[in-house]
Amino acid sequence: MVIFVNLEKCLQMHKLLKIVFLFFVLALFADQSLAQLSRKTIKKNNKKMRNFKGGYNTFDKSKKYNSFGITVNSFNYFGDLAPKSGMFSTDISFTRPAFGATFGHRFGPRYTLQADFFWGTLMGSDYESADPNDINHKSRYIRNLQFRNRIKELSVTAVFDLYKNESSYITRIDLTPYAFLGVSVLHHNPKGYVEDNAVSHTTGIPLPEAGTWVELQPLGTEGQFSDLAETDANFGIEPYSKIQVAIPFGIGIRYKVNQAMDLSFEVGTRYLFTDYIDDVSASYVDLDKLPSDLSRYMSDRSQQAEAISGATRDIPTERVSYNGYTVIPGYGQEGLEYIRGGAKDNDVYWTTTLRISYIIGGKFVKAKFR
Repeated sequence: MVIFVNLEKCLQMHKLLKIVFLFFVLALFADQSLAQLSRKTIKKNNKKMRNFKGGYNTFDKSKKYNSFGITVNSFNYFGDLAPKSGMFSTDISFTRPAFGATFGHRFGPRYTLQADFFWGTLMGSDYESADPNDINHKSRYIRNLQFRNRIKELSVTAVFDLYKNESSYITRIDLTPYAFLGVSVLHHNPKGYVEDNAVSHTTGIPLPEAGTWVELQPLGTEGQFSDLAETDANFGIEPYSKIQVAIPFGIGIRYKVNQAMDLSFEVGTRYLFTDYIDDVSASYVDLDKLPSDLSRYMSDRSQQAEAISGATRDIPTERVSYNGYTVIPGYGQEGLEYIRGGAKDNDVYWTTTLRISYIIGGKFVKAKFR
């Protein structure tokens, strides 16, 4: 009896040893797996720490704000009446002031959506700008065209700051360079001045519009409102619209005057999708096909003896008879070689802007202390 009891105890002890041994083996494998996992985690965390460059700060709603301001601008023109054919050729003497209003919405650490309304004047004059002693530009002096155009422009641009500000507007950077790109819609209406002594090409009688500025678009100075034949130089020409689209782009720098006011200075370009901001683009058209004496006079002004200022012009004395009209050779004559303007390139104008803006609608939560 005692032998059986001892045998039963030995079996139970054997089972207990097997359980202990199995547990020990499992614990050993688990410890090794955890150690391996721990090493991977530590390596991963070390890599994150090496690449850590500072805290992450989101630009939430409390940091967004609006701004409103006014602008003082200047407009400069480049087109068919520029002093030279170079892209950046402009007559500084025709720089004219412009004014406007601006509204901006700051929606990111670098980004502002901005709307501007500008009102200003573009001007150009062959007599004032073209050099009569330069063989390459004397033809413009003889052409003697001029214009004035009141521009009303509404633009929406995306402004991209070089430096970002992820905090509130209170702690924005003092001096920030930026670039902008957008789209503009503008209304333009080129006009030309009819000299006091202007007379009809047909009758020689003084024009009733003499001494006034007249709208050029309704005159169709290049045959836009005429019934041109397929053989005519400007066949198929259409009247240009007074509403145009442009692409504004440029650079600027913004200075923080105080917590709620900014002062900006920027230079920008307006790339136009028209070549008629100055009413000049294509070839001369037969004067007898133009609709009125005023149209003929404003189309070909090469024979005008005096400038607007009253100064005497140095013009060729040679004349030819063409379709019943007396003209200077190459001016007021129809033909692809007798160009009035260059239709290959669209017109451009530049803006220089000084903007002062006041921040409105900003939310700044102050810390609370006991």
